[in-house]
Amino acid sequence: MSSPPDESAQDQWVDDHAGPLVRPFALAGGRTTPATGKFDLISTVIATRTAPTQEVGLGPEHHAIVTLIQRPMSVAEVAAHLKLPLGTIRVLLGDLLERQLLRVREPRPTSRLPDDDLFEAVISGLKAL
Repeated sequence: MSSPPDESAQDQWVDDHAGPLVRPFALAGGRTTPATGKFDLISTVIATRTAPTQEVGLGPEHHAIVTLIQRPMSVAEVAAHLKLPLGTIRVLLGDLLERQLLRVREPRPTSRLPDDDLFEAVISGLKAL
């Protein structure tokens, strides 16, 4: 399919309805798992530097993440703000973690949370009030 002669190169890569035509796996270099880290949906990430650095091998999406996570933010929030799939965000976060450009706080394991009996007792107590 050829484009009209007056269409610029930039216009060929942007669709009015779909946005940029770069696939998420291309942003992650074809990788589907992060090099480092697991990045649960509710893991909290925060940048270790105040401004993105111009490091070799980091793309504009990496810089956007570092700028975005100057305050703690969940992995799900990062994906939502950047409008990228969670899998792609996890790979990009892994790149940043490997370069020590962010810290990750994983959610508490469910085994350390109170069991259901405690919650049922609290609910029963509240109902009795």
